[in-house]
Amino acid sequence: MAGGWAKDGAEQEQMESTLEDAVQRARSQLPRGESLDVCEECGDPIPEARRKAIPGVRLCVVCQQELDKKQSAFSGYNRRGSKDSQLR
Repeated sequence: MAGGWAKDGAEQEQMESTLEDAVQRARSQLPRGESLDVCEECGDPIPEARRKAIPGVRLCVVCQQELDKKQSAFSGYNRRGSKDSQLR
């Protein structure tokens, strides 16, 4: 049940838009194109098995793990939320 300035179903719309934003963010980070033979960060060779498993890969496993750690701190705050839900 929505209250205040929010219309009925606003909570569901907010959850759906948050999920859609997360999916778009994940898709934008998928590798594209041809895989590199060497890591673009450190210059170490990327194993053939990794290049075959992840088409378009650009980082070695170690550098990818470091990037993943940095990105895990991302906050999925939904800026589309109603003013009413932000005031609580």
